[in-house]
Amino acid sequence: MTPGETDADWEASLAAALAAEPDHVSAYALIVEDGTRLAAQVRRGVLPVPDDDVLAARYELADAVLTAAGLPWYEVSNWAASPTARCRHNLGYWSGGNWWGIGPGAHSHVGGVRWWNVRHPREYAARIGAGVSPGAGRELLTTEQAHLERVLLGIRLRAGLSLSDLDDRGRAAAATAAQDGLLEPDALHGGRAVLTLRGRLLADAVVRALTA
Repeated sequence: MTPGETDADWEASLAAALAAEPDHVSAYALIVEDGTRLAAQVRRGVLPVPDDDVLAARYELADAVLTAAGLPWYEVSNWAASPTARCRHNLGYWSGGNWWGIGPGAHSHVGGVRWWNVRHPREYAARIGAGVSPGAGRELLTTEQAHLERVLLGIRLRAGLSLSDLDDRGRAAAATAAQDGLLEPDALHGGRAVLTLRGRLLADAVVRALTA
């Protein structure tokens, strides 16, 4: 959702996207980031804060339209025509894989260690030219942090999250979430926590419940 966008505008955007016959579509809600010009305009009342109910309705419309066009969801904000059309790059992030980022501000993750490069291109180039690491910082994920990320990212996937990744309280919370219509009961009986459409709209709340 962008400032001034109407339901008709959103429908037209979806139609235009499908007219290009893509095999993959990503649709993310607008997030007002602190420190941006947009955030300042929202703070001053020049532009309205994105309405959660409108965002939810637009998401439901996107899911219905894309699914009907043969692009089912495979991640909360991503739809693809087939498994081979899914974004392997992002799946590496969502599945907790290893990656090596190259360039100013790039992030990397290998074996539970995460690090990031300096952000300014000139400083990055100077360090590379001098044979010095461009790294600006690093962190080693704790067991708790790694577990939280596994739940946070895994639950966003259509394949869902294995119940073995949850403790007893988390599995009890998953059962409650299924009763509340946030997780698919059949998938839960099969040992996986898979979000329903309503659950996708409340994914962050589901994660908080599963991780106590």
